Amino acid sequence: VQVVESGGGLVQPGGSLRLSCAASGNIFNIYDMGWYRQTPEKQREMVAIITNFGQADYPDSVKGRFTISRDNAKNTVYLQMNSLKPEDTAVYYCKAQLTLTTQTYRRDDYWGQGTQVTVSS
Repeated sequence: VQVVESGGGLVQPGGSLRLSCAASGNIFNIYDMGWYRQTPEKQREMVAIITNFGQADYPDSVKGRFTISRDNAKNTVYLQMNSLKPEDTAVYYCKAQLTLTTQTYRRDDYWGQGTQVTVSS
């Protein structure tokens, strides 16, 4: 199984970025998908999570600015980030909770390699 993020980069404060994450391989079913971020100074934190039914949740720090969505047919999750602030600078990771075709009874978390988001003027 591969989980691959894309869409990071450098953006000015107040700008927008859209991250994408695609899961591929011998996947049977995908449940929750989420975005997390980490800096050298902080532990990894959740910034958005979405169930396979489309129910989303956000921490207060990004609520109203970030929107998570998913395309179940493409095993893909997106993160639209608006009104970006310097404190949003971090490596953003995607996580997919899924079952394999060879182990349909067991859910495991699979992480991407991360994509850097830098908010700076």
